Amino acid sequence: MGPTRSRRGHTALPRPHTSTGRLRLLEEPRRPARIRQSSRGHWYVVATVCIGAFMGQLDASIVTLALPRLGHDLHAGIGSTEWVALAYLLVLIATVATVGHFADAFGRKLLYTYGFAVFTAASVVCGLAPSLGVLIAARVVQALGAAMLQANSIALITEAMPRPLLARAIGVQGAAQALGLALGPAIGGLLAALGGWRLIFLVNAPAGALGLTLGFLLLPRSRSRRAIGRGDTSGAALLALAVGGPLAYLSLATRQGFGSGPLLIVLAAGVAAAGMFVAHERRHTHPLVRLSMLRNPVLSSGLFSGLVSYVALFGTLFAASYYLSAQHLAPSVAGLELALLPAGIGVAAPIAGRLAHRTGTRPLTAGGLILTGAGLLLAGLLHPALLAGLALAGLGLGAFTPANNASIMAAAPDGHTGLLGGILNMTRGTGTALGMALAGVLYTAAATASGASAGSSTPAAHGLTLVLAALGAVALATGLALARRRRRSSATVSWVTPSRPAAVHLRRSGIDHHGSVSTRSPAPLHAAPDPGARHGSRVRT
Repeated sequence: MGPTRSRRGHTALPRPHTSTGRLRLLEEPRRPARIRQSSRGHWYVVATVCIGAFMGQLDASIVTLALPRLGHDLHAGIGSTEWVALAYLLVLIATVATVGHFADAFGRKLLYTYGFAVFTAASVVCGLAPSLGVLIAARVVQALGAAMLQANSIALITEAMPRPLLARAIGVQGAAQALGLALGPAIGGLLAALGGWRLIFLVNAPAGALGLTLGFLLLPRSRSRRAIGRGDTSGAALLALAVGGPLAYLSLATRQGFGSGPLLIVLAAGVAAAGMFVAHERRHTHPLVRLSMLRNPVLSSGLFSGLVSYVALFGTLFAASYYLSAQHLAPSVAGLELALLPAGIGVAAPIAGRLAHRTGTRPLTAGGLILTGAGLLLAGLLHPALLAGLALAGLGLGAFTPANNASIMAAAPDGHTGLLGGILNMTRGTGTALGMALAGVLYTAAATASGASAGSSTPAAHGLTLVLAALGAVALATGLALARRRRRSSATVSWVTPSRPAAVHLRRSGIDHHGSVSTRSPAPLHAAPDPGARHGSRVRT
């Protein structure tokens, strides 16, 4: 049975006509009838996705705490042990967009649930690893599972939620991520004290089993899929190198030096791969990423401002942790003070999600970054107000993130939500590495200029001032630019309602984030329609 034509003339991918053998493994199972008919079925999707969001952030933060003890038990030095964290980060960021591309073709529920299985199995292997080599190899597989989860999390929410509730749902997911980030150090310390570093990995097994079960039972089958064509393996390889090269350079240069010859070669290879990737995607019949899609101003400005937000978040956490350590605070006290930043995100994100449908996303995205910049400047220039500044910055990021993510995903062309979700998560990982590298450079420069050790209190204060002032200025400038741009734009986004089951309409003069309906006729997306997209289906199964 070949592809069929829909009423709009697009190629519809047929579902497998058999449920036996290997083909059954490629089918997305239907939800139970009781779940399908529930009026709260879309919130069950959010709850399931929040498990993966919480696990991902928790795992990223607790593993770092275990590295010293892990290296001691496995008789490995710092240079070798850091690859336990770095290998995971590199593979995750380098593959998450490609995984999203395949999810758009094979099904987002399918890859998300299999992602739980891969992540959980690899976590068990990590916990039982007899050597550092086995542990790093298992971390690579674990990162692939995490990519399958992260690429599809926001895409699943986008497909399941009515558009008026989209920002609210993404706000709940953002709160789960912030909670995982905030609780990571405390939970990691407790687990390490109870059972050593192996327990940190093994604890993922029951949580992963729960997520896998709920994924099969509560997640709907993909409503829109697109033909994958011949596949773009060359594009996937070039994208992995283009992202992985600079990321490896930023992650290692703070310890090995930014002028290190081998690292400069890695950086040059990544930059060259990026240029080749752009040229390749423009020529390919079925590209991995439709570059014309990124000319949409909602997507380009949203991805850039999202990058800025993660640079500010992780750069601040990096610098503040060193500053608090130099104040000779107990680790438990320092951890609680640092938790104010992600706690602020967790408090503000659900509230901002509720407000987005009433106010539009423009006040939240621009205002959130402005508030973040003001909080960081306050904390950097007035150290007694550090805690207040961190809390203020967290509230700003909590207001910004769900509104920004919702506007990006609402603008995704049909059949591209998985890919766009992967790109969004790739931006987050890049911002994480860039923020920590930038903070490391500025912090060290301030310590060197003071003529004292970076671990003493005076240079630590100088380092904190320089880092937070720089990050605050960037966040503030970006927020003001967003506000000016949105104010000049006369275009609007039409939010999807049950009576208007179309995707977001993009107006000829650009995009505004007010969420109101324009009466002018819509202009087409910059991205050409995918001939393999499945349109018009709103059935949730």
